[in-house]
Amino acid sequence: MTDVLMAAVVFSAFYQIIKNFTDFLLRRKIIKAGHFDNAGILEQKIASSIGESQEANKYPSLKWGLVAFFAGLGFILIHQMSPGMGNEDAYRDFMRESMLPFGIELVSISLGFIVYFLIVNFSKKR
Repeated sequence: MTDVLMAAVVFSAFYQIIKNFTDFLLRRKIIKAGHFDNAGILEQKIASSIGESQEANKYPSLKWGLVAFFAGLGFILIHQMSPGMGNEDAYRDFMRESMLPFGIELVSISLGFIVYFLIVNFSKKR
């Protein structure tokens, strides 16, 4: 599990470094071409994408409330599916060896996001 997390961190750091470097090269090329008024085009693009994401995120407390609710439901489901507490070895093996608890938790959290998405989309149509 830590290998996957480490790979994700390394990949995202590599992506950010490459993105910043290519944005720098693009800005420098725009300025060298004499288009000083267009040099801030990348900042405007970032600002407009931030504005769009804030428009879509009208209900942040609803979103995180739903995610926390469904995460809790996932933990309850994991607890109910686990072997009996009298058999400690089976319970330990279930929690250590199996990827099922992680899958259940990820699916329940994603259901929370999907429910939030549906609520926001239906409220926009009205």
